[in-house]
Amino acid sequence: MARRNLFESHNPVMTEKAYQTSSDLIARGETMTVQGAINKSFLLLAILVLAAYWGFTMPSKLFLWGGAIAGLVIVLIAVFKREWSPILAPLYAGVEGLFVGSVSAIYAQVYNGIIFNAVTLTIALLFLMLFIYKARIIKVTDKFRTGVVMATGAVLLVYVLNWILSFFGMNMPFLHDGGWMSIGISLVIIGIATLNLLLDFDNFEKGEQYKAPAYMEWFSAMGLLITLVWLYLEILRLVAMLSSND
Repeated sequence: MARRNLFESHNPVMTEKAYQTSSDLIARGETMTVQGAINKSFLLLAILVLAAYWGFTMPSKLFLWGGAIAGLVIVLIAVFKREWSPILAPLYAGVEGLFVGSVSAIYAQVYNGIIFNAVTLTIALLFLMLFIYKARIIKVTDKFRTGVVMATGAVLLVYVLNWILSFFGMNMPFLHDGGWMSIGISLVIIGIATLNLLLDFDNFEKGEQYKAPAYMEWFSAMGLLITLVWLYLEILRLVAMLSSND
């Protein structure tokens, strides 16, 4: 029953097709483990940091827009071709690192010390949520997972609408204008991004529990990296707004 409920979740990552494996893979030991996913996460993070340093020291529109577009394309491909994750995940980390580095360089030109503050807060929230997950202070139930996914979808919809409006010279009110309402909205979005970390941690454990294919270590690690990048960018924006209001 627990397995059926899990796979009925609205999270597109946690599907039976994604995490099931065949008996021959199990016999050969080619299945996902939590430690394997953790190792892949550290490797992807190292690639992203190196690429981000390059993008930060040599920012360009190519890195900015090319990295953003390439990262989105890679994620979409990975959703439908999870078995390609051992190749796609490192590629994503590389191109997204160039994007993150370029964005960070733009903010650093205006706000002194903002990068250190944003990175520190991101790492702090990562370990805080890991502690909360391990201590089972917040349990990832089906209802919790569905709620977080729906909230994340709502945020994505707002950003898509804002992107469409930007072509007509308009923006969603209170989203990025730097006022206190924008700061409040940014805090809510950061909260949603932070809760997504709990889903990522749970994906690691569920992948091992249900003996997912070994390539899902890369896919799950990429999912965690996506959340961390989103969280970092939102914190970067929040710190910039707070600095502007000083």
